[in-house]
Amino acid sequence: MNSPAAPPPDRSACPAGTFGWGPLACMAGLFFIIGFATWLNGPLIPFVQVAFSLDDVSAFLVPLVFYIAYVIFALPAGHLATQTGPKRTLPRALGGMALGMAITAGGLHAGLYPLALTGLLTLGGGLAFLQVAVNPYVTLLGPHARAAQRIAIMGVCNKLGGIVAPLVLAGLAMRNMGGLTASLTHAPDTPARAALRAQALDALAGPYLGMAVLLAAVAFGIARAHLPDLRRAPSSAPSHEGVSATSHPHTVLTRPWPLHPRAVLGAGAMFLYVGVEVLAGDAIGTYARASGLPLNQSGFFTALTLSCMLAGYLCGLALIPRRISQERYLLLCCLAGAGLALLACATHGYASVLCLGLFGFANAMIFPSLFPIALRGNAADSARISALLVMAYSGGGIMPQVFIRLAAHVGFHPALALVSLPSYLMIAVYGWYFSRPHPLALMEQAPS
Repeated sequence: MNSPAAPPPDRSACPAGTFGWGPLACMAGLFFIIGFATWLNGPLIPFVQVAFSLDDVSAFLVPLVFYIAYVIFALPAGHLATQTGPKRTLPRALGGMALGMAITAGGLHAGLYPLALTGLLTLGGGLAFLQVAVNPYVTLLGPHARAAQRIAIMGVCNKLGGIVAPLVLAGLAMRNMGGLTASLTHAPDTPARAALRAQALDALAGPYLGMAVLLAAVAFGIARAHLPDLRRAPSSAPSHEGVSATSHPHTVLTRPWPLHPRAVLGAGAMFLYVGVEVLAGDAIGTYARASGLPLNQSGFFTALTLSCMLAGYLCGLALIPRRISQERYLLLCCLAGAGLALLACATHGYASVLCLGLFGFANAMIFPSLFPIALRGNAADSARISALLVMAYSGGGIMPQVFIRLAAHVGFHPALALVSLPSYLMIAVYGWYFSRPHPLALMEQAPS
């Protein structure tokens, strides 16, 4: 007599969801690449400032141009994801990133700052396409209650890439930036200074060109990978939160404007969050220099921030949702960020820079909690909401510009508090309001 068949394993308690770990592992690799490409900007800012003899505002065009690309390209990316599905958008986005890396390498080799900025704009555009596709893809790969866990796993990989990037850049191209500054200052004539700049920029162009080749290879691999197409999955595909992968097989982005207030206000919260995240990662080198720390150490401060973020992600993975909900953890993160901003303003030197680096720990679980809140109850609008949220990443370029201009008038320490404290407060208000059951939230759940 045959024994009854064992029931299928319950994967609802698994962050990977019903599709298993394979697709999630593939997305984790993409997030490592996203982190590596994004967090090259932090050490790049002081480097180009020295190599191109720029002032602070001109040097901070690096994150401004990079993140403003999200405003320009996010809506076209959302349209492409709607027409072709996120799976088919991924390799095209990686191809755009490879092109951006190649243009940046060419601009650095030629000593043309505007061309290097054009490459960063193109790289940011490729990342905008990648983010619009990959974030909702990861969110919908499993149950909503574990969405923050999945995104936190992606965040760990993202920050590992971000930690490696400045260390690689500092090791390959920025080992003697203090010596370069001294040499440029004491060079006997203009041709000698030009030769020194060209030598330094060539050392930096190599890693960017290598990344271009690697990204092109990854694009080819993703195009051939067997990933589930959540937009056109077979009818037997499992459901998530009561919405199967085929509940709306061709209806992503089909709801008319306007979007629900949860999504629109979520974009505002995302703008502020990315602003303070980039401030802690990309501006920390300039902040450290203004605090009197050696220029040679600036390439490593971004890695400090991202290491703290990595620790924050691991802590969040251990606590959510077993010990605390992702919404309540968001509030604690905002409180920690506000406290660190006050401590950074009240201290000096390495202690103040350490407080800014610890922003990374406070920031780590804000994004994994914000994205599911904005997307909740709007699975059919996932690509359009994702495009809106990705457009909000432009805060990473605009808020550091606000900070650096404000610092010129009030000083770096007060400017940090004036930018970060209101941001954490407004993010906390958004998370608190939309984590409560209230008429507006119920209205968003109503069928259209």
